[in-house]
Amino acid sequence: MLARMGLSVSVLASGSRGNATLLESASTRILVDAGLSCRETFKRMKAANSDPRTLSAILITHEHADHIYGLIVLANKLNLPVFMNEATYQAWEKAVRDACGEVPRLPKVELFSSGHYFVVGDITVMPFTIPHDAADPVGFTLRSGGVKVGIATDLGYLPPNVCDQLRGCDVLVIESNHDLEMLRGGPYPWSVKQRVMSRVGHLSNETLADFFARDYDGCASYIVLAHLSEQNNHPELARTAAERALGPRQNLLYNRITLAVQAGCPQPIQL
Repeated sequence: MLARMGLSVSVLASGSRGNATLLESASTRILVDAGLSCRETFKRMKAANSDPRTLSAILITHEHADHIYGLIVLANKLNLPVFMNEATYQAWEKAVRDACGEVPRLPKVELFSSGHYFVVGDITVMPFTIPHDAADPVGFTLRSGGVKVGIATDLGYLPPNVCDQLRGCDVLVIESNHDLEMLRGGPYPWSVKQRVMSRVGHLSNETLADFFARDYDGCASYIVLAHLSEQNNHPELARTAAERALGPRQNLLYNRITLAVQAGCPQPIQL
């Protein structure tokens, strides 16, 4: 049995080259997204002092490659149940079908619906719909031991349903993908820039700052800025925009900001 109580959060990787977040309770370990190779996931879990063999389940937010790249190998190697919604599962099947039309096997698929909670071990999971250009993308809140963690990345804006779900979080992992001026002046083709800036694209620093100033309840002990673009953002731009929006609500107890990174594994957040 694990020694921790409440929930521990480790963002193993975050960005366009792979996403994976580890949540650990007193008796359960969940991986949200499997965008790294199996080998790299094992490496980063061990760096976070977590044994991959004790994983309980994998949760998938949507079918884009940076969220499912390592799913097949990881799930089969550890014989793990995989939780995703039906539309994402169908899109995943289409994406991974081989030249002969065969779909690789997963040990066990558990289908969920947005707005309906499910339980993995001692962690209660609530999936909620987010606006992104995927089949049926979701964010998650996860609760255990009186601690609530919210995960919302890969979304073009923050509609009321998302704002509602993120209230009362002790840890908030939220996207701060791009700086608008860097994106507009950057190397991407205009069609890609339009997609990123659209309401089914990715959250800018500016849009997230507006959320912090207007709709955020200020309750989180930790805010993790996630899915930062390596070409269209800079960590200090994202941090500064968030800090200015949070203003005096940022102190030693609340709204401490950390940045998720693509490479490496920051220290776990433990509550």
